[in-house]
Amino acid sequence: MDVAPDRSTYICSHCGKAILSSNLDLHYYHCSRNLEKCKICNDMVPKKHAEEHYLANHAPVPCSLCNETMEPELLAVHESEKCPQRIVTCNYCDFPLHAIGLLEHQEVCGNRTELCHICNRYIRLREIIAHEGICNGVTDPHDTAETSRGREAERDGDGRRRPPPKEFSTRRLVFTIAITGIAIVVGSFILPKKTQNGELL
Repeated sequence: MDVAPDRSTYICSHCGKAILSSNLDLHYYHCSRNLEKCKICNDMVPKKHAEEHYLANHAPVPCSLCNETMEPELLAVHESEKCPQRIVTCNYCDFPLHAIGLLEHQEVCGNRTELCHICNRYIRLREIIAHEGICNGVTDPHDTAETSRGREAERDGDGRRRPPPKEFSTRRLVFTIAITGIAIVVGSFILPKKTQNGELL
């Protein structure tokens, strides 16, 4: 009568793999002698290549932009999202600059103004998106109220529109005096002069 081969498995205490019971002793001898578990990733690597495995996969590497050292698997995220020397663009002018200077640049750049072509007001760039969402062509409510009061003041008691008041200026006064003086001088030459007893000279 044939005996069925033993197909039961056991877990190797060195590498943690399931091994057929018939091969367990041979496997354990080879495994414990030639392999070791990486303390960082827990992979089993040949003992003679352990140093090479560490240098290739786990040794800290410097960032090419800021020289900060980190594990290789963190480098890509650092360079694209966290490195202070990575190149980013300003939200307002699309100017490329280092991330470390972005906040200071945007503080200044966002305070620049741009004309809204709907309401003809100058709006700060940091507020332009919110402004465009609510702009309906009407200026600031305070400006509108003042404009309405101004229009009412322009009308007289009968409801008719009063002409705007003429502005008095120093230039106009000087001009008026000069014209008057010239007229007097010219008049004194043109008009005949009379003596006290009414005779023409």
